Amino acid sequence: MLHGLVYWTVGKGLIGATIRTVADLKAYGKERVPREGGAVLAMNHMSYIDPPVIGTLCPRRIVFLAKVELHRTPGLAQLIRAHGTLAVRRGESDREAIRLSREAVRNNLLLGMFVEGTRQREGVPGTAKPGAAMGAIQEGVPVVPAAIHGSHRWRPGKRAPVSVAWGEPMRFDEYPRNSRGYWQATAEIEAEIRRLWQFLDEMDRLGRPDGVPPRRESVPAKHPAQDEAAVPTA
Repeated sequence: MLHGLVYWTVGKGLIGATIRTVADLKAYGKERVPREGGAVLAMNHMSYIDPPVIGTLCPRRIVFLAKVELHRTPGLAQLIRAHGTLAVRRGESDREAIRLSREAVRNNLLLGMFVEGTRQREGVPGTAKPGAAMGAIQEGVPVVPAAIHGSHRWRPGKRAPVSVAWGEPMRFDEYPRNSRGYWQATAEIEAEIRRLWQFLDEMDRLGRPDGVPPRRESVPAKHPAQDEAAVPTA
């Protein structure tokens, strides 16, 4: 209840109004975000402004995963915790983060994950990690892919155009709960995020007219074989 109150007053209200002032926002396909039920929102990441941009444009409250260092920053720590943000130890096999993530979607929340694990400063999506796919497969919930474009150009005092596109929910109910299943689903998620980003890139060149992100392609992506031991299963 408290997290929802903070979200609608501070998040959507104060922070949302501020973000719209400092960045020129545009949303495509936000009607594809399920309005209820557990789901994983899988996104690319380019700038510190990405979480508030996506949180402002998304029609539903997002419970983000954020590196544990942010939870130790005075002021910011209290703000993100009030929004329900979960802590993750980046680059480690963080079983507690996996447990909290599974618990979030099990409680019908929308879990937001930046799938590359860190910012891509060149402005194009990077290689996805298996956390989003793992949580979705283990809990039987959909993955909603989303791409953000242009945020790497944003600077304080520079009101750059920033766009977000949402894809159709992706389900992996038939995928095995092992390394092979996690990496195959991850490859498909990564490919869909890249395709949404390419759509945004084209919209940006056209001056960002209204439009609808393309439907998902039916041909599954391929991913190199991965060592099953590298993927935590807790």
